[in-house]
Amino acid sequence: MTVPVENGHAGHHTAHNNGGQNIEKLDALIVGAGFAGIYLLHQLRKRGFKVKIVEVGSGLGGVWHWNRYPGARADTQYPLYAYSMPEVYKGWTWKTDYANSADLRSYFEHVDAQLDVKKDTLFHTKVESATFDEATNTWFVVCDTGKTFQTSFFIPAIGFSAKRYIPDWEGLDTFKGMIHHSSFWPKEGVDVAGKRVAVLGSGSTGVQITQEWASEIGDDGDLKMFQRTPNLCCPMKERNLTEEEQTKDKEDYDAVFRARLSTFGGFRFQPRPEKMLEASPEERQEMFEELWNMGGFRFLMNNYSDMNRNLEANQHAYDFWRSKTLPRINDPKTAELLAPQKPPHPFGAKRLALEVNFYEQFNRPNVHVVDTKTYPIARFVPKGIVTADGTLHELDVVAVATGFDGITGGLNDISIRGCGGRYLADKWKAGVLTYLGMTSAGFPNLFFTFGPQAPTAFSNGPTCVEIQGDWITRTLEHMRASKVTRIDAVPESEHEWKQLVQKFSVTNLRHFTASWYNGANIPGKVQEPLNFAGGIPYYIETLKDVTDRGYKGFRLE
Repeated sequence: MTVPVENGHAGHHTAHNNGGQNIEKLDALIVGAGFAGIYLLHQLRKRGFKVKIVEVGSGLGGVWHWNRYPGARADTQYPLYAYSMPEVYKGWTWKTDYANSADLRSYFEHVDAQLDVKKDTLFHTKVESATFDEATNTWFVVCDTGKTFQTSFFIPAIGFSAKRYIPDWEGLDTFKGMIHHSSFWPKEGVDVAGKRVAVLGSGSTGVQITQEWASEIGDDGDLKMFQRTPNLCCPMKERNLTEEEQTKDKEDYDAVFRARLSTFGGFRFQPRPEKMLEASPEERQEMFEELWNMGGFRFLMNNYSDMNRNLEANQHAYDFWRSKTLPRINDPKTAELLAPQKPPHPFGAKRLALEVNFYEQFNRPNVHVVDTKTYPIARFVPKGIVTADGTLHELDVVAVATGFDGITGGLNDISIRGCGGRYLADKWKAGVLTYLGMTSAGFPNLFFTFGPQAPTAFSNGPTCVEIQGDWITRTLEHMRASKVTRIDAVPESEHEWKQLVQKFSVTNLRHFTASWYNGANIPGKVQEPLNFAGGIPYYIETLKDVTDRGYKGFRLE
């Protein structure tokens, strides 16, 4: 059994290791061929910049190239989990209103056919180090293939889930069965018919795998979902789409994509101005039923404005959720594990999953919940997993759905050295410091997307990365026109940004709940707000204000 290992500072290479051989000069080098990287490549190329992408995987799609586990699909509803570019959407037709991973990989092939992405993408290439050269105001970037780039701008567009997290379980390497992390899933899939299988984790990925595997194991198999915290899932209400309705819908796409910029999370809806505690019980029930029946994130993100800010209001939402969930689970003990009487945390404070028939799976006699909050995993043994109560769970296949070192892990995994040779990971050891969630002082000409202290996990991905991509593109155009070769955030501006991130965070119940939103899932990681919770409109206005005021908070040279 082999568990892939992520590298840390990757040997601390610099550009001078190869004596100047095989160095390619660029205006911009992008890391990652997902939504953000492809968008930036397209926008910068259109404006005459010499730019390339390096991608560790073998294909386009970013997280969707890697996420091939059973049941993997987007949780943003059509048509917003896609680019807003007419040259892309006009020729594309979705099968369902929540795209699965295979459809998303096909979508990225369509994107390539329209935008010719692959011609400027180096696959099977991992960036090991990026070092800023203060004499030339350029970045020297060394890849594991031996390739070195000298680039004016270095843009890691790796998203928030680039670094997998696998707990340091005792005896992991002794297990004789098959084990895969959800984002290292074999392309050929895993046959679990008649097998004894385990899903470790109950986040969105764990829910999706459990939902699929419960039927795939058949009557002779056995499934155990190892759960520390129940996922307060909402119904997806997925439906098939016709080509005819999409052709008609496309007439309004431009307006729909513009409208998302005015909503808090970049979706088609946002919290309503009304307060739950000011509504009558009858009004509240009517609102809840309406949102529940619409499905998706409506119940979470289109609800009363005080639901995620006030514990009393939040309890009403939890009680309604539980009243809808309990009738779907036959066994009272299982029901208490999956939908406990006392909320495990405020509703919506942790990322909830969208499900189709998740709860019904536990009515099967061979599908079980293992309560790892009471009895954690003690160790792996050749035959399976031993929990703290001494129980041996004999297993053939294990799916590790333990998530990621989210938001910052991927950036810290690259050996990024700025002014004075300081590593970005060292700078952030005591806590993240960014300006606008895209730059960090002391690391000139470095821009990152869908990362720390940006809307990121509190937003629709394509919405966020297009906003950031447009701002980065305009910034590079401004620098070229002004004959400026260096841009760096000043330390004061990033401290002010951190205070703003904190100010918005404390208004939401998420702030007081340990989760990957604040780094609590990684042992030893500083717990702090990792996402900007001020909303998309405020973020857009702030970016505009910075540029309108001559790049306030930056030093340009």
